Amino acid sequence: MDVLTRLELIRNVGEEIITLEELRQLLETNPKPVAYDGFEPSGLAPIHFGIYRAINLKDLIKAGVHFKLFLADWHAWVNNKMGGDLERIRKVGEYFVEVWRAAGIDMSKVELVWASDICSKREYWKKMIIIGKNTTIKRATRALTIMGRKEGEMQEVAQYLYPLMQAADIFELDVDICQLGLDQRRANILAREVAERMKWKRPVAVHHHMLMGLQGKKQAEGFETNAEMDAEISSKMSKSRPESAIFVHDSFNEIKAKIAKAYCSPKDVDNNPMLEYCKYIIFRHFKEMKIERPAKFGGDISFGNYKELEDAFRTGELHPADLKNAVAIYLDKIVEPIRNHFERNKKSRELYEFVRQQEITR
Repeated sequence: MDVLTRLELIRNVGEEIITLEELRQLLETNPKPVAYDGFEPSGLAPIHFGIYRAINLKDLIKAGVHFKLFLADWHAWVNNKMGGDLERIRKVGEYFVEVWRAAGIDMSKVELVWASDICSKREYWKKMIIIGKNTTIKRATRALTIMGRKEGEMQEVAQYLYPLMQAADIFELDVDICQLGLDQRRANILAREVAERMKWKRPVAVHHHMLMGLQGKKQAEGFETNAEMDAEISSKMSKSRPESAIFVHDSFNEIKAKIAKAYCSPKDVDNNPMLEYCKYIIFRHFKEMKIERPAKFGGDISFGNYKELEDAFRTGELHPADLKNAVAIYLDKIVEPIRNHFERNKKSRELYEFVRQQEITR
């Protein structure tokens, strides 16, 4: 596969790339660059994790990237997820692996790395101290939004280690590409700044879009150093806010009921979670999207790409109720194989039941 094709596959994943020229140079000089994304094992899997992330990962693998899936169990511990119980966190991590497998990711083509395996190394902590000595308190505080918390929620000194740990992960894993969500941007920028200062390998940052939660766009909540980005982080779908999310275990009736209550104002294409799910999930699974409507409302209509759908919604040709019905049907088609995997596989079902019974803490 030529460089331009590989570059285009990665551009499909990244809403923001820092920088595009560095990425191009990397692909020209490295046939198998290393990328990573990290996940705190902390609850049941919503569609942004189990489906959208899997789509992006498949494109990166296709582009010839060696991907490291980083199970950030120690980070979840620091962040007090699952009540701060490391054993429970580890069990949830095992469940995460099953979700990726059920979503169709060829696990033989990715490398699984647990934070607990690298955090025990002396070199890891040395890197973290070096990063800390090259980071001001103000700079570290600004980066704390990567934990999904607001400034007033920070109660423990250990939480201030989190940005330093995440930057140390990047160098310990020896990655060329940080392929995380936009909500992790500040940690990646911190790592790039330290790399520049210390003459370490500077990673390219490829940030994917943050899928909006069912409630639509919310006002910025957090440190508000970048109002637009903080608003996107505050609006994202989150497993710790079940009312904002569709989960990969939801039945069709549950998906339909959640979507029926979701925000979807007529002609609003800028603040519409239904359109987001079409753009980032449905049209990356299907070549066409058919909307079923009664004849008195114009009859069935099909769209061959997302732009056609968006234009029809913007003009009012497509009604929110009809869009919602279609989104529920298509999401259910995508979720069904994952749901079936956990229903039919004994080990997977046991992991799901374990996670389902846990109290999800933020």
